[in-house]
Amino acid sequence: MSATRVLFIGGTGIISSAASALAAQRGMQVTLLNRGRSRRAPAEGVEVLTADIADAAAVDAALAGREFDVVADMIAFTPEQVQRDIDRFEGRTGQYVFISSASAYQKPVARLPITESTPLRNPYWQYSRDKIACEDLLSAAYRDRGFPVTVLRPSHTYDKWTIPAFGGWTAIDRLRRGEEIIVHGDGTSLWTLTHSRDFAVGFVGLLGNPLAYGDTFQITSDFVYTWNEIYSILAHASGVEPRIRYATSAAIDQAAPERAGQLTGDMAHSVVFDNTKIRRMVPDFNPTTALHHSAREIIDWHDAHPELQRVDPEMDALHERLLAQA
Repeated sequence: MSATRVLFIGGTGIISSAASALAAQRGMQVTLLNRGRSRRAPAEGVEVLTADIADAAAVDAALAGREFDVVADMIAFTPEQVQRDIDRFEGRTGQYVFISSASAYQKPVARLPITESTPLRNPYWQYSRDKIACEDLLSAAYRDRGFPVTVLRPSHTYDKWTIPAFGGWTAIDRLRRGEEIIVHGDGTSLWTLTHSRDFAVGFVGLLGNPLAYGDTFQITSDFVYTWNEIYSILAHASGVEPRIRYATSAAIDQAAPERAGQLTGDMAHSVVFDNTKIRRMVPDFNPTTALHHSAREIIDWHDAHPELQRVDPEMDALHERLLAQA
C-alpha cells in the first residue's frame, strides 16, 4: 500500500510545522509548497517546493500537474484564495483541508462549552468574517459537487516560537523591565491554549479519512486559564513577578482601534471547547502540554534566540497610554 501523499500549502507555521512533522513521522509522503522564507526549518524527510501560491504560473511549474491524496492549505484567509484552491485542486486531490478559526463562533458566546454546532457570527473582526465566508464557499462546493473538504477550527495555538499573550514578546519585555502591563477586563475571563504538538495529533488523524469529508472539527486542548493566570505563568517562567493593571476592552479598543477586532472579536470573551467530536474521530487525540509545562521552554527558546525578542513600539506605547488613563 502506497503512502498517503499530502501537500501542505505553507507548512512552516505554528500549526503546520508540527502537523507536517508528525505526518512525515507517521509514514506519509509530505510535500511543502511555500516561498521558502520561514525561520522555521522544514521537518526532516519532507519534500519542499518553492513558489508563491499567489503566482499561478510558478505554482503550476512547481507542481507539474501532480495529484495528492490530501491538500491542506494553511495560509488561505479569504474566499478568493479558497476559490483559487478549488479551481486548482478539484479532481486532483482526495481531500482538501481548510484551516478556519474558532474566532468565527458567535461573539459574545451564548453558551459554553463551544461545539461545532455553535453558530458562526463575529461582527467585530474582519479576519473571522472572512473565515466564515470561506467556510460558506466550501460548504456549497461540497454540497453541490462533492468537493471533498474538511474544515478545521483551531483556537489559540502556540509553540516555542510564539508568546501566547496579547502583544507577544513586548509583554515579556515589559515584565522583565519591571513595568506594568495592561490586561483587558479584570483578567478573569477564560481562555483556552493549545500547543501545536497536541493539535497535530488531531490534524494528522483526519488526513485521508473519508469519514471527515464534508465535515467540520474544532481541535483545541482542555487547558483553560484566566488571563491573570496566563500572565502569571509567563512572568514566573521569565524570572519575574507579574505587575498587572486593568483596562476595559472598550478603553483598549478606543486607544488602539486597529487591534479592536482581535480583542473584542475573540480574546475578551471566555472560550471553553467541547472536543468530543475530534476525540471520537481520532482516539489518540489527548492534549498533554499545559502552559505551566511549556512556558519555560518558550522563554528559554526566546532567550537563546535574540532575533525573536522583538518589541513592538506601538504595543509598548499602547500600554503607556492606557496606564496613564488608569
